[in-house]
Amino acid sequence: MNVGIPVEVSKGETRVAATPETVKKLCALGLDVLVQRDAGRLSHFTDAAFQHAGAKVVDNERALAADIVLKVRRPEPEEVARMKNGAMLLSMMALCSHEDILDILAARGVDTFALEMIPRISRAQAMDVLSSQSNIAGYRAVLEAAYLYGRFFPMMMTSAGSAKPTRLVVLGAGVAGLQAIATARRLGAQVSAYDVRPEVKEQIMSLGAKVIELDLGESGSGSGGYARQLSGEAQARQQHLLTEELKKADVIISTALIPCRPAPVLITEDAVKGMNEGSVIIDMAAASGGNCPLTEADRTVTRHGVTLCGNTNFPALMPGDASAFYARNLFNFLSLLITPSEGRLQVKDYLEDEITASALITHKGTVRFQEKK
Repeated sequence: MNVGIPVEVSKGETRVAATPETVKKLCALGLDVLVQRDAGRLSHFTDAAFQHAGAKVVDNERALAADIVLKVRRPEPEEVARMKNGAMLLSMMALCSHEDILDILAARGVDTFALEMIPRISRAQAMDVLSSQSNIAGYRAVLEAAYLYGRFFPMMMTSAGSAKPTRLVVLGAGVAGLQAIATARRLGAQVSAYDVRPEVKEQIMSLGAKVIELDLGESGSGSGGYARQLSGEAQARQQHLLTEELKKADVIISTALIPCRPAPVLITEDAVKGMNEGSVIIDMAAASGGNCPLTEADRTVTRHGVTLCGNTNFPALMPGDASAFYARNLFNFLSLLITPSEGRLQVKDYLEDEITASALITHKGTVRFQEKK
């Protein structure tokens, strides 16, 4: 049984689905590993390093024709055409859009596992790609903010005078938001944070940030630890109350997302107009429309004197560590799917385990994802 790791073709994607570390582990399981030439180049993993770990360096066609294909981003139709019937695909699939790719995968007979569908249970923590990549994104977003802001984050006292600490607000206290809080605090910023879910207040405070509390008349807590969409009345009240708070900020890191819904508008144009010249907004929800209506996906623009960054793939700016974390998540998940038996590798029944069954979105020529809606 072999595993293929192709080059990622999505624009701006620098990560790779395996590293020399995980290749060595895959080989130890008894798998033959086929890495496409230059697959790790943008993540600073050389072909020689993969070969030293036990992989064979091959062309794109052989990597995609493997029994098991590991990817970071969902495949393009032309990539699916090179996969074989009965193959397994493990990848993030961005299931809220372009669902036609699922029909293409099913028609090709590929059993597809969408890693973002892995349930958030204790046993699956080592496979949680959303958390591992969001951690990196939250960290890198703060560094981007520090670069774009062009002023000190901490209070600085010198013989030439002093600089006040940056007033930084984090919107959304999920994995990315909490990491952004921790990173901004380490850099010395004065941090406040807001989330519609009251249960995260303690987590915000534990990181040394001030909690922004708004009376919306309802809770934003949803299932699985995610936020839910507020009513229209609560959204309007939220925007109104937040606007005055946000005008005081020097930097805003916005991470608020609702699964498979447009990102909620938290930073109004009025709030942007009220911020000081040179302030910065890092809108990490840009791929879903943005928490600010002025954000442009994958562009950094200036509006009303405020810099808005709409980068949609912060982990790709730290490809070495992002690939290492992702590859370990993949290896841990793959270890659930296959097992040595009488000197051979056997594929387990996907539906017998809660984790693999939840992530399985195409199987035996059918699309299962619609059943989960």
